[in-house]
Amino acid sequence: MSFSSPRTLIDRFGRLKALVIGDLMLDHYIWGAVSRISPEAPVPVVEVSRETEMAGGAGNVAVNMASLGAQVFVVGLLGQDAASDRLLSKLEQAAIHTKHVVRTVERPTILKTRIIAHHQQVVRVDREIKGELSNDIRRQLWEQIERLLPHVQAIVLSDYAKGVVTAAFIRKLIPKARRLKIPILVDPKVENFRFYRQVTCITPNLQEAMQGGGVHSIKSEADIERLGRQIMRRLHVDSLLITRGEKGMTLFEKNKPTWHVPTRAREVFDVTGAGDTVIGTLALALAAGAPIRTAAELANEAAGIVVGKLGTASVTTQELLKAIRNNHD
Repeated sequence: MSFSSPRTLIDRFGRLKALVIGDLMLDHYIWGAVSRISPEAPVPVVEVSRETEMAGGAGNVAVNMASLGAQVFVVGLLGQDAASDRLLSKLEQAAIHTKHVVRTVERPTILKTRIIAHHQQVVRVDREIKGELSNDIRRQLWEQIERLLPHVQAIVLSDYAKGVVTAAFIRKLIPKARRLKIPILVDPKVENFRFYRQVTCITPNLQEAMQGGGVHSIKSEADIERLGRQIMRRLHVDSLLITRGEKGMTLFEKNKPTWHVPTRAREVFDVTGAGDTVIGTLALALAAGAPIRTAAELANEAAGIVVGKLGTASVTTQELLKAIRNNHD
């Protein structure tokens, strides 16, 4: 790793305040086993052994950043229901500041239920209402963000296209963050792709990058290069990090050669939330003063840990330091 001391860099995370903005959701897991097919339809019968819940969406980004030692504030929207109470409890248990979360009766808390048998996801059930938020809710969300902006050193925009992040919102946020010299990183959704102009870094997976760049197939590294440079030109971002699953990550910077980071995962159990781990680690490393390549390396190490866990997961500083030692000794 190019930074003089990974421990020094990671120790700095504990002095940082970070703001995560975006779509909050509760991830509900039903775990069980399958031993027969239903006589009612050709589907597996899952015999449930346990149920667990975790923060998902923007909440999982916040949990990852808090797990790495940062003081994390989250702004998003929840319903006034039992799911929101449980999600807020999960976030507060992770030492995340939740008082800036807006609650409403207009829509329920987003709840994603995954049924998993023998380490395989059988089906996912989503409970949500998408679409445009009322003017009053948008105003409340923006007021919370304006209160926090002067006090944070990193911003992550976690966009799941559920209504919190809009084109008008992005256009207001990015100039303010740049004036305050706060790195702003975006985990994008294709619906808003063209509006993420001039952010510090955008972190799409390959499919999102292809959709955002209007490309239908990738057959070679040269195709990846063209896609990345095209997105850089269109959005005028400082950097672009395309995550590519088992093929690692590819980093694009202004006026610098493309750089590839090979995957660190030894065994992949679940990629759920890996992008949240990448962007959270990347944002903290940049806010701590690391160059983008070092930040990308660190994010890659963190992703390699989290995909080895089942279910939406986070990484601790101890796990990250141990992985660095093991991979670089």
